[in-house]
Amino acid sequence: MTAPEQVSVRVRFERFPATVKGAFIIRGEDRDPHQVVLRESRVVAVDGRTARPLSMGLATLDVAPHHDVFVPFELGVTDLDPGWYGFVCDLDVDGVAVSSPGDKRFVVAWPRGTVRRGQVGIGKELRLGTATTVRIEQLECGGDSIKLHLSVMPPGRPTVKLSADGNRLEILRVEADEASGRVRVTAYPLLRSHNSLTIGLKGRGRGVCASVDIPLL
Repeated sequence: MTAPEQVSVRVRFERFPATVKGAFIIRGEDRDPHQVVLRESRVVAVDGRTARPLSMGLATLDVAPHHDVFVPFELGVTDLDPGWYGFVCDLDVDGVAVSSPGDKRFVVAWPRGTVRRGQVGIGKELRLGTATTVRIEQLECGGDSIKLHLSVMPPGRPTVKLSADGNRLEILRVEADEASGRVRVTAYPLLRSHNSLTIGLKGRGRGVCASVDIPLL
């Protein structure tokens, strides 16, 4: 969302083997019309190491109240490194410069055979301070991400950091059920070359943290 009281920016696309084709959707969110100048758009890796401008010219748009304006784009992906990517737009809304991330991501797959697959049962408990217990239940390894399942009691949402052999794994999403205390963390995949996964947890309060190393066989 960009300037929530004025306009929002979403992105929709389809992933093809060699390209991503889609559009930025700019919507008027209040009762007034707005002039929006799309100055630049780019694809950005979730880990921040890669950014590439999209081949789109400067566009000046008249955005009516509660209407969508579509700005199409096409991106070649064959030379992008494996990883997860999103889109960012730089806009002028009625002369005010803003930057808006898109709301969808796509993945460039890691080479087949280089990532770990399958489930790893963990069943370890960590204490965060004197009041919170986090049970690390299991790890699901897939071709483009891992999913780490936690149970937090009393229910909460600890900060999670992951690393493999000392290198940070980018976290893509954290989903927490406040009623049951179950938390699912989705992150970059583990490679077959990785020997261990380090799970770091931080709760509320200074120094309320814990970590554990999980060997990968």
